[in-house]
Amino acid sequence: MNIEAVIPQLRTTNLAASIHFYTTMLGGTLDFQYEDFYAGIRWGTQMIHLKHIDEPDPSIAFVRDGGHLHLYLRTDDVTAAAESRRRSGVPLVCEVEETAWNTRELVIEDDQGHTIYIGAPV
Repeated sequence: MNIEAVIPQLRTTNLAASIHFYTTMLGGTLDFQYEDFYAGIRWGTQMIHLKHIDEPDPSIAFVRDGGHLHLYLRTDDVTAAAESRRRSGVPLVCEVEETAWNTRELVIEDDQGHTIYIGAPV
């Protein structure tokens, strides 16, 4: 078996708002949309799926309270990513910090509250 991609799925109570967040605020492109139920957002060869659900994703509070994450986006310039997020109107949950594991990271939340880390190796 050859794995060609790993594609995480995030759940949303408002598919249109989540598509807007990931395309407008994070610079992805809408790869596909199936009715008001499912969509794929792409950055080059990387992708996530969004799935409409009726109730808020129960993992949001668990992840936030436990210091976990839903997505980790690796970039080549965390400082530029932070500035770009600010210009897009995305509040930073945590400013850019250097970690003990030799990365520089920032933390944001999407329109639903999913925790997203953006980081790069030092």
